[in-house]
Amino acid sequence: MASTDQEKDSQRDSLSLEADENSVEITIKFPPEKHTQKWVFSPADTFEHLLLTLSLEFPSYDWSKAKALLEKRQTGLKSIYTPSDDSALPLSTLNNTTLRLLAPQTSALSTLQDQRAAAETWQAKRALARARYGRLPAAQKRTADDTNHTFHALRALPHLPNSARSLAFLERLKSDPGIRTAMRKHQFSVGLLTEMDPASATSASHEGVTRILGLNRNRGEVVELRLRTDAYDGWRDYRVIRKTLCHELAHNVHSDHDADFWALCRQIEREVDRADWTHGGQTVGGEEYAPERGEEDELGEGMVMDHGGWEGGTYVLGGGGGGAEGLSAREVRARAAEARWSSLERATRRDGEGGGEGGGREEEG
Repeated sequence: MASTDQEKDSQRDSLSLEADENSVEITIKFPPEKHTQKWVFSPADTFEHLLLTLSLEFPSYDWSKAKALLEKRQTGLKSIYTPSDDSALPLSTLNNTTLRLLAPQTSALSTLQDQRAAAETWQAKRALARARYGRLPAAQKRTADDTNHTFHALRALPHLPNSARSLAFLERLKSDPGIRTAMRKHQFSVGLLTEMDPASATSASHEGVTRILGLNRNRGEVVELRLRTDAYDGWRDYRVIRKTLCHELAHNVHSDHDADFWALCRQIEREVDRADWTHGGQTVGGEEYAPERGEEDELGEGMVMDHGGWEGGTYVLGGGGGGAEGLSAREVRARAAEARWSSLERATRRDGEGGGEGGGREEEG
């Protein structure tokens, strides 16, 4: 409440009476303004009059929403006084007490009101969108889901030969009926689906050669897949790559290879297989993806899906020998964990799923 200096002075004069046997003395504490002072009132004044005085003294606060807290409990007195309940309370009831006053700033209230209005608008728009979605025919709902739950960008590595064919491979995976069904059901969204350079995902140690088949960074920010043979002379089996993609999609939810991860991974694999009415055909435009397997067995020793979801790092397309900056550091970590992951997978997949195409064996990190 705005007022002139003269009004304030006049109000203070009327309240700052000489303390006598009839006056009411109340110590007012207002922490926001570091105010502590004994105020003198007339016996006829009420709690509403106290708030009016405070509004003159501190006009930037909303005293209609104030609270007065009795600092020391006294018999027969409440602990909290408010304008809505106690405006007519005679101040003589509070004589010789100390009140701690709390009140919101008017600017803060405006901000809260604006935020509340914005939140209500957002909720209304969201409810409207849900209602409209609910009225859509099934075909249009599927189109809307495909737009949101998909691979938002596809990229082949430009420094590798025949990158156009790798891009066609990625497009086939994106449009695969089984993959699309799983993406919609689990509401998966992947920022970038790209190929992995075999050289950057192959490492050697005293234990042998390890070939990583896939990578999921930051729960779907980037998914990399090993599409090519080691010799760069062809592309690997489509259905094996699709199974690797199922594995990487499960990392959108679970980073570690724990029981929850394997349950989701197997569920996605089953859903993709059930929804695939094309049975994983091997061609695009009538051309084979991969030559006859010879030197590289699709599911042979040393093949691991990955070593868990990868958090952090900055993806860099192309660029020399790798598809992702920091991948070599990941591989160092992966080699140290390889034996542990292999043991875990053998223990959790003794249900007969170890076989696969080509009669070989696949270990999943």
